[in-house]
Amino acid sequence: MWRLLRIAAGIALAVQAAASWAGDDALLVRGDYLMNGVVACANCHIARSDKGAPLLDKGLSGGMVFADAAFTAYAPNITPDPETGIGKWTDAQIGKAIREGIRPDGSVIGPPMPIHFYRNISDNDLAAIIAYLKAQPPVRHVVQKSTYHIPLPPNYGPPVAHVGTPAPADTLNYGQYLANIGHCMDCHTPRDSKGMLVTAHLGAGGQVLKGPGGDVITPNLTSGKGGLASWSDAQIERAIRKGIDKNGRHLAPVMAFYWYNHINDSDMHALIAYLRALKPQPFGGK
Repeated sequence: MWRLLRIAAGIALAVQAAASWAGDDALLVRGDYLMNGVVACANCHIARSDKGAPLLDKGLSGGMVFADAAFTAYAPNITPDPETGIGKWTDAQIGKAIREGIRPDGSVIGPPMPIHFYRNISDNDLAAIIAYLKAQPPVRHVVQKSTYHIPLPPNYGPPVAHVGTPAPADTLNYGQYLANIGHCMDCHTPRDSKGMLVTAHLGAGGQVLKGPGGDVITPNLTSGKGGLASWSDAQIERAIRKGIDKNGRHLAPVMAFYWYNHINDSDMHALIAYLRALKPQPFGGK
């Protein structure tokens, strides 16, 4: 009993917020902003055609495949369909899956779900995301189960107890929060031979990702060699929002440009300020 209470404690505040704010327009507005902005869940979970084009009418019903030597993963259906989606999941179960990477049946969610970063989602923002997900139309779509050729961890850490939302006025701290829940560094930090992030080289880029158009090498987001030192804030913003670099070159669509374009100006300012404050690193940390 005590173990169950301890496990539930990590998302209790978020669930209480979701329940007390049920039907609250402000909560849904915040959830919509996060999901269609910096968190950009649809970049992976939106249904796609065989050519990778988003199928907007099928919403967050999943199916996108992520394959490398370590796994073949399929983005699951996260619409409220009771049979093929999350329609039977409680608020607590949805929150635990997002922030702790544990499904209702106790199984662990594997990569590429960026659980280490989602553990930073605040209680209120988690409640907003849950409210948004539950408000979406259910879509029946059976998605294949992911397969892993690597052992998954038993968990991603202890249950998350409480996470507050940093004050937007605290620009650097809030910018770091946005980068965390937007899991920017999950792609823009090099990985070691075991696939683990080399956090000593946070933001240095150099990962090879398989995008809809082929392999993509993630760029350096620090001010180190090959990074953003020579970029203006406006150029960084254009790259995030539109996928166009400082030389006018279009970046690969593995980046969630369509959703990042909805980040509001004050949040974009905080995000760029955080990137500017990253420790300078050479590209790929080498």
